Amino acid sequence: MKAMILAAGRGERLRPLTDSTPKPLLKIGDKSLIEYHLEKLAQAGIKEVIINTAWLGEQIQQTLGSGEKYGLTIQYSDEGEQALETAGGIIKALPLLGDEPFLIINGDIFTDYDFRQLKTLKIKIEAHLVMVENPDHNHKGDFVLNHGYLENSGDSLYTYSGIGIYTKQFFEGYPEGVRALAPILKKKIAEHKVSGELYKNAWTDVGTIERLQQLNKQ
Repeated sequence: MKAMILAAGRGERLRPLTDSTPKPLLKIGDKSLIEYHLEKLAQAGIKEVIINTAWLGEQIQQTLGSGEKYGLTIQYSDEGEQALETAGGIIKALPLLGDEPFLIINGDIFTDYDFRQLKTLKIKIEAHLVMVENPDHNHKGDFVLNHGYLENSGDSLYTYSGIGIYTKQFFEGYPEGVRALAPILKKKIAEHKVSGELYKNAWTDVGTIERLQQLNKQ
């Protein structure tokens, strides 16, 4: 399985830190956010990683290089000055991701999730999302988890962690360009094509300076 780390975002809520440093290179302790992902991917036996870049993307490429020091092969999908949003970035990178299901990870999360525990997709399922209990900044949640499948509405909503397995078929019919992921997810969930699991251990969306500082204190 190949993996893609989403690293193209501007990180507006982390300014002024992200004025000179791309969000995935911000540090927790002595390592950047993205390096924690790379180490865990290597530990899980994943060999090929694609990273999309836009804002200050040259810093990411210069820092991570070919991926050799992490035991990986890294390829970059450069989106130029205009980031394509989540789905748009994945669609642009599809030629690098191949025909088999692939792992997607948001570059601005911090977690101890073990990628080795990801499940094989069930028949007719086009995506599998790792869900977490709702943080304060998303207390309403995103989707319902019902017996291993996701639903758009109902009781006990959970938050999408930014970790998921996707198939090429999930994005069929959507041309390249700026495109959000949420509308596609909602459509596929309504078609009963998305499964899920709940993860209850360490996970943080490092979207603000306050959350970054809190993680460093921990």
